[in-house]
Amino acid sequence: MKIGMSDTDGKKPLGLGGGAGRSGSVKQSFSHGRTHNVVVETKRKRVVVPGKPGAAGGSSRSGSGGPISGDPSKRPAGISDAEMERRLAALRAAKQREVEEAAQRIADEKAREEERERRRAELEAKEREERERVEALRLKEEEDARRAREAEVRAQKREETRAKPVAEPVRTTPADRAAAEAAAARAETKGVSSTGPRAKTERDRGSEDRDARNANNRNPGAGRDDSRRTGKLSLTQALGDGEGGRQRSLAAMKRKQEKARQKAMGGMTKAEKQVRDVQLPEAIVVSELANRMAERTPDVIKSLMKMGMMVTANQTIDADTAELVIQEFGHKAIRVSDSDVEQVIEQAADREEDLQSRPPIITIMGHVDHGKTSLLDAIRNANVVSGEAGGITQHIGAYQVTAKNGALLTFLDTPGHAAFTSMRARGAQVTDIVVLVVAADDAVMPQTVEAINHAKAANVPMIVAINKIDKPAANPQKVRTDLLQHGIVVEEMSGDVQDVEISAKTGLGLDELLEAISLQAEILELKANPDRPALGAVIEAQLDVGRGPVATVLVQNGSLKRGDIFVVGEQWGKVRALINDKGDRIDEAGPSVPVEVLGLNGTPEAGDVLNVVETEAQAREIADYRIQQTKDKRAAAGAAITLDQLMAKAKADQNVAELPVLVKADVQGSAEAIVQALEKIGNDEVRVRVLHSGVGAITESDIGLAEASGAPVIGFNVRANAPARNAANQKGVEIRYYSIIYDLVDDVKKAASGLLSAEVREHFIGYAQIREVFRVSGVGNVAGCLVTEGIARRSAGVRLLRDNVVIHEGTLKTLKRFKDEVKEVQSGQECGMAFENYDDVRKGDVIEIFEREEVQRQL
Repeated sequence: MKIGMSDTDGKKPLGLGGGAGRSGSVKQSFSHGRTHNVVVETKRKRVVVPGKPGAAGGSSRSGSGGPISGDPSKRPAGISDAEMERRLAALRAAKQREVEEAAQRIADEKAREEERERRRAELEAKEREERERVEALRLKEEEDARRAREAEVRAQKREETRAKPVAEPVRTTPADRAAAEAAAARAETKGVSSTGPRAKTERDRGSEDRDARNANNRNPGAGRDDSRRTGKLSLTQALGDGEGGRQRSLAAMKRKQEKARQKAMGGMTKAEKQVRDVQLPEAIVVSELANRMAERTPDVIKSLMKMGMMVTANQTIDADTAELVIQEFGHKAIRVSDSDVEQVIEQAADREEDLQSRPPIITIMGHVDHGKTSLLDAIRNANVVSGEAGGITQHIGAYQVTAKNGALLTFLDTPGHAAFTSMRARGAQVTDIVVLVVAADDAVMPQTVEAINHAKAANVPMIVAINKIDKPAANPQKVRTDLLQHGIVVEEMSGDVQDVEISAKTGLGLDELLEAISLQAEILELKANPDRPALGAVIEAQLDVGRGPVATVLVQNGSLKRGDIFVVGEQWGKVRALINDKGDRIDEAGPSVPVEVLGLNGTPEAGDVLNVVETEAQAREIADYRIQQTKDKRAAAGAAITLDQLMAKAKADQNVAELPVLVKADVQGSAEAIVQALEKIGNDEVRVRVLHSGVGAITESDIGLAEASGAPVIGFNVRANAPARNAANQKGVEIRYYSIIYDLVDDVKKAASGLLSAEVREHFIGYAQIREVFRVSGVGNVAGCLVTEGIARRSAGVRLLRDNVVIHEGTLKTLKRFKDEVKEVQSGQECGMAFENYDDVRKGDVIEIFEREEVQRQL
């Protein structure tokens, strides 16, 4: 390296490096282990040492660019000590950097060399493993071939040993058979096994192979199964009764050897025909019929061809034809129907020793806003009402409560609104005890009567809870008296129905109510068998976005476990998770326990029965059968309508205005209740038609259906997803969201009322009598009238009465007084009137004047 600088006096630059040059080589390394040597020339550097103190400054050169001496007299002119120190420090730093870089290059080269060695070792190890694997496979193939040859030799020797007695099977004696068995035994034990006491050597095996080859050359057909070696297969062989077919199974070969052995041992004994009971449905596939009879499919096809039916193995035949085939093969046909698939869910009666006590199921019923949920809230010490929209129960809730005496009680809270009649009916079908809540200040109301009827229809005992006893207007005696009109006689009035005065707000009487429930449960002696497949009822069902179809199931008998396969209505599934009323996951739910079940393939109907089955195939088969039954019923109902009925219905529908709507709700019970409420809206002129109702969020397909029918979409506790909202905005479909059923029904009722034709009401405002009739050119007959009563107005309607009979009804064309057109004429004044498109007016006729008013009707 050279450093040059100019003096201020224009001298030549001063060289701080230089020296004699040396030649050397540099080894360059590239990827994949390649290297390259390059010859380079290097120059030695001369280091300037500091001069001695006290020396005079000066400069000295040794040749061209000679080294700088440490003597100040030899130092270049104009360079101070500090500058010289700085230059020396820079030289030392550069030298140090070069040393460090050289060390780093050496380390990098060493690391790359180690990496190359490691990769080379790995590659060699892989190649060695591959060679060992190939060698092992080759040895295994040789061993398999050797064993196959030994097996062939053994089989050939057995066949040769048994060939002599086969020639004359009729004259075989017991002594001959014993001799044949001994010869066969000797042939099998004569050095066949390589693991026995007399293991064969390679020389013995080679001699046996040579003997076998010589024997085959002398007799080419010996020791060979022609049926397995034949190159061609004829149609007669494939469909005939003989051996047929090139590929014979191991079982077939064993059967053939057994037949040969039986022939050698004294003749064939024909196996007895096995008669089977063949279950025969209404239709069956030919191959399945052959499988159930344990017969060959070609034989069954041949039998059907003899009957004149050209069928294939995958073709379906009816039960009568299949029964003939079964009888021909000597089996017994057992007719079964499609409904027999449900026999697997029929459960036998429980034994008395297996029954255990179970908690009672209590359903709280009553009129809306009588305090049913507040009562359950007070019992559970949890705020349930705040979670319902408007404080009204929209769904069936199932909860378990532990009383103070330790008794476990299962409560069902049903909505009290009239729209949820069917939901209350389902609650009464699964309940053991009904608690009828009646407000002390409101007495018996219409929904209270419905709850009483449901309880009577379900034949369950009832306990009357007279609520709101803390109110000033409370009159519990009036409640008891009103209940008498519906056949409910409480104990205070010498009846057998328990009644308790309570206050859900203050907690008064709750302990007495729970005590009454426990007493009634003891009288009923409720028992169930927890050690059997579960049987339950679906209280509610919904489609959860994150969890899929979810059903609230009340287990009535047995135990529902995680992993159980079940069928419920037209759906089936496998229990993926069980969640109790507190939101905790559990592994098992016993009798009278309400749980949420996850793992269904679809949303069931509320009220469906859940049954546990053994396999998924059974569950799927039962669900498919039920779906087909529903389709058949629907088709049968449609086919039952005659053409005259269709024409009459179409004619009647022409006079009825329809309001189409599409309903989506969060749970199945709410959707059903909303549809029932909407179908009751209307009269002979207008009605509401529900195009579609379902569970889950509003989707784009719902918007498409609504657009095609011109219907609004009603969402109850659900919302539309983003694609559905965009489609609704583009297509102009209205989406209405509701969380309270009152508002939903009222809005639909108002919309349906808008389809009603307005009612026209008439108000009579005056009478006029025709005194004279004048003929006016261009106008026609003009009646000169005297207003006898009220007022005559030009915009009003008129009727012409002749002898008190209406002969014309229309409007006034003109109303004049003294040749001037006027708007109205008061009573006692004369005027001229002309009718629109009517001239037959006579003296003495009376004109009735009235006004029409349109009044909007309401449902």
